[in-house]
Amino acid sequence: MINVNKPFLPPIEIYQSYLEGIWKRNWLTNNGPLVNELERKLKDYLDISNLLFLNNGTIAIQLAIKALDLEGEVITTPFSYVATTSAIVWENCKPIFADIDKFSFNIDPDSIEKVISSKTTGILATHVFGNPCEIEQIERIAQKHNLKVIYDAAHCFGSRFQGKSVFTFGDISTTSFHATKLFHTTEGGAVFTNQKELLKKLAYMRNFGHDGPDNFHGLGINGKNSEFHAAMGLSNFDFIPKILNSRRAIYEYYKERLTGFPVQYQTIQTNSEYNYAYFPIVFESEDRLLSVVKKLNANWIYPRRYFYPSLNTLNYVGNQETPISVDISKRILCLPLYFGLSKEEVDIICNLIKTTLNGVS
Repeated sequence: MINVNKPFLPPIEIYQSYLEGIWKRNWLTNNGPLVNELERKLKDYLDISNLLFLNNGTIAIQLAIKALDLEGEVITTPFSYVATTSAIVWENCKPIFADIDKFSFNIDPDSIEKVISSKTTGILATHVFGNPCEIEQIERIAQKHNLKVIYDAAHCFGSRFQGKSVFTFGDISTTSFHATKLFHTTEGGAVFTNQKELLKKLAYMRNFGHDGPDNFHGLGINGKNSEFHAAMGLSNFDFIPKILNSRRAIYEYYKERLTGFPVQYQTIQTNSEYNYAYFPIVFESEDRLLSVVKKLNANWIYPRRYFYPSLNTLNYVGNQETPISVDISKRILCLPLYFGLSKEEVDIICNLIKTTLNGVS
């Protein structure tokens, strides 16, 4: 069986060595030493000043919305994982969808301008598949209209823009360290901000609002993560270069093998470094996509329709017109891509796609 993703697992001996320390200390959660060590290592690796390790990437978005005091309307993309939109609704804001660029799959800055209203308080944009958004244009729009910017950078570990980590942009950036991600802590996430006062506010909020054992800074939630999750992150840490190189090689081999196929690739942002987090292709029609999925599934290969359906069609947001997102979401498929996927397996996948597109049963 070949799934769309396969979590990387380090040698078990490395993880066990961290577990032994946890057992000796009997410190399982509540900002333990491994959580602090992971935060330090992440800051050094990413060359960023401020981050907080959280229990997942969805809480990261919710905390960002709450910390920035967003209300009313938040402009966002309909082409992302459902958590991006759901976090907005969960925090009692209204998602307003701007359409996407049909080549990068990221939110289209021109579409953002068209849906700004007197009720708009923020922009929540996703760097889709780790591909940086039109950051400069989004920042200009935000400054012009006095809006806050959150970047959902769930896919972005290792992605860079203008020589800096993508996590450094926006009022707040968020990410996921879920098991499916390039770098993971089994479950996990993080928030990033360049604003120290905002970081302090987020730090209080992730720990129920505690300001000492008996005092409270304000409203908070349980956004903390455990020593066990930090141990997994630390165990994976030294393998990051190897994982990135492996994914790059498989990504490039896919493109080599699919040369001449009637499929569209994602256009990667200029002046950026891509992390090869996903390998999406867009077919000429949804019927062709469904035929390929059926063929692959019959051979125990399971790609995913990331991201389908377009989020503007969810029954709890009110249907808003975003024709490009709706169209792309019906025709896009992410092929298997993970550390350990072999060229021989990629050959099998590509040959099955070829025979299907050529009408061979």
